[in-house]
Amino acid sequence: MEIHGSCSTQFSTVREAFADSLRNGADVGASVAVYLDGEPVVDLWGGYTDQARTRLWQRDTITNVWSTTKTMTALCALVLADRGELDLSAPVAKYWPEFGIGGKERVEIRHLLSHTAGLPDWDQPMSLDDLCDWEKATSLLARQTPRWEPGTKSGYHRFTYGFLIGEVVRRVCRQSIGAFFADQIAGPLGADFHIGLAAEDDHRVSDCIPAPDPAPAPNPRVTIPVGAYVTAEDTWSTQWRRAEIPAAAGYGNARSVAAIQSVLVSASQATSAPLLSETTCRAVFGEQSHGIDLVLGIPLRFGIGYALTADDAPVSTTNLRTGYWGGRGGSLVVNDLDTRMTFAYVMNQMSHKGLTDPRGQILLQATCQALTAWPKATLPNRPTPTRAGLTTRRRGGEAP
Repeated sequence: MEIHGSCSTQFSTVREAFADSLRNGADVGASVAVYLDGEPVVDLWGGYTDQARTRLWQRDTITNVWSTTKTMTALCALVLADRGELDLSAPVAKYWPEFGIGGKERVEIRHLLSHTAGLPDWDQPMSLDDLCDWEKATSLLARQTPRWEPGTKSGYHRFTYGFLIGEVVRRVCRQSIGAFFADQIAGPLGADFHIGLAAEDDHRVSDCIPAPDPAPAPNPRVTIPVGAYVTAEDTWSTQWRRAEIPAAAGYGNARSVAAIQSVLVSASQATSAPLLSETTCRAVFGEQSHGIDLVLGIPLRFGIGYALTADDAPVSTTNLRTGYWGGRGGSLVVNDLDTRMTFAYVMNQMSHKGLTDPRGQILLQATCQALTAWPKATLPNRPTPTRAGLTTRRRGGEAP
């Protein structure tokens, strides 16, 4: 299987692992990227955009990354906090007065960002139409009562996460979160990631391919079951693409995910004004909860906006200051503050393995091994091309 893009010599094992995943059929189409100090050292893509394997994955192919979108939503809140417009320890009701009822008076912004707010689901069934109705989705959440004492435990806010944080962003800056993200984050970084996709980009989308194997049996450690609301097939619709569903409906590829998320680990290396200060970047790694997540039924340690590495974490590195999250089906992003590394993997073939998906895990392990084998001082800032790309379209600020 031919792959395309660029890869520093020191990360050749990442390239080999990626080629193997495409060759053995684990991946249909995918991309992987690694940034060091905010600069790309791996930018690879390959395979096909469709299950029938008739259309090649191009340099500018994008796909729905599901909950990896949450890291972009969290970044919006962190940018506002860094500017002094949002206090992470303030009550949500300070910015969204209607929210401060029903036992939510003391729910803080940091609780929303760490899945500890006690609002992992709506109290009534939600359809795709409901998820596309911002006013309805947020108004219902504002009237609800938390399902546990906020700030004491995590319970994954599968869809509510984006509406809760998104409404706070809207109240602070008078923009929808999709517009704020485009204007203040993706635009300045020249990154090809979208929360709410324009029709002009439809031709570049690789639709998610449903997982071929049956869903696993229910996890007996799940205390609070939460519905999925949408299927992979639902995301093929124009309705899903246009809607701003900031917990799950983001579109991008590994390059754009890594380019944006690398601002968390490269603030001190920025040559121009960074999006985040070092102080805010460090705050992300302050532990907010650690234990069996009430919704997912797995051990998770949450910081502010990201899960954190731990001995029992599903994604882990040797460095404690590592934040990560992934998307339904297998996408993954990891930020390691100690090595100033950002890793991203985005694919179209979904699986049911979640954060333990071996495709992303193998690529991450290869990346960490390359960092260990090659002292940081010897790593180049930019990759050495290994194969020319297939497309001519480029976006400003992206790796060549």
